[in-house]
Amino acid sequence: MEKTVLLILQSHRKDTAVSVQKVLTAWGCLIKTRLGIHDGVLDNCSESGLIILELVGDKEKHNEMARKLDLIDGVTTELVTLSI
Repeated sequence: MEKTVLLILQSHRKDTAVSVQKVLTAWGCLIKTRLGIHDGVLDNCSESGLIILELVGDKEKHNEMARKLDLIDGVTTELVTLSI
């Protein structure tokens, strides 16, 4: 069994959120599970954030989605494949 996870780190979350969401919406059929994490609550939200995606489908499409996200200034991605 193999699982593919895409880690997305945003350094300027308020500036990058709309662009990141557009990419994720465009590639939404590849996303099985999505978890977003950032520090802070209410008026004290942090500027950085982490999104963890469990992906399904074609690996080439996973790579393309990661590449498009990496083009956004302040966003870094890492594709991880886990096997058992």
